[in-house]
Order: sequence, then C-alpha cells, then structure tokens
Amino acid sequence: MKEPIQFLTNQEGEKIAVVIGIEEYEKLLQELEEIADVRAYDEANASGEIPAPFEEAVRRIERGRK
Repeated sequence: MKEPIQFLTNQEGEKIAVVIGIEEYEKLLQELEEIADVRAYDEANASGEIPAPFEEAVRRIERGRK
C-alpha cells in the first residue's frame, strides 16, 4: 500500500512542502537524471554536429581546462 502524501503548511494553511520517503525521493532523482540524459542526447542529435570519438572529446575538454 502506498503511503499517504504529507504536506507542510504555513500559518495560513497553504501547502509549502511535501514530505516523501527516501525511496520515493531516490526514485525521483534517478528518473530526473534519465530525463536529463535523454534531453542531452536529443539536443546533440538536433545540433547537426558530427560526433567526435571519445578520445578526441576528452582531449578537447582537457585543452579547455588549461
């Protein structure tokens, strides 16, 4: 059975926060990371750039740090 959703309220009774279990929180974080990865992939595909081999990409990043 799913736990009931708990809210924190301010003095006016307005909901200002949600209390969720750690498992649900970790699940949400994982799903957000997956969505971010899909968006990054879609943006890279839409850019029209030719992908660089991994080693070349690492070299470019390292040069940019100096």
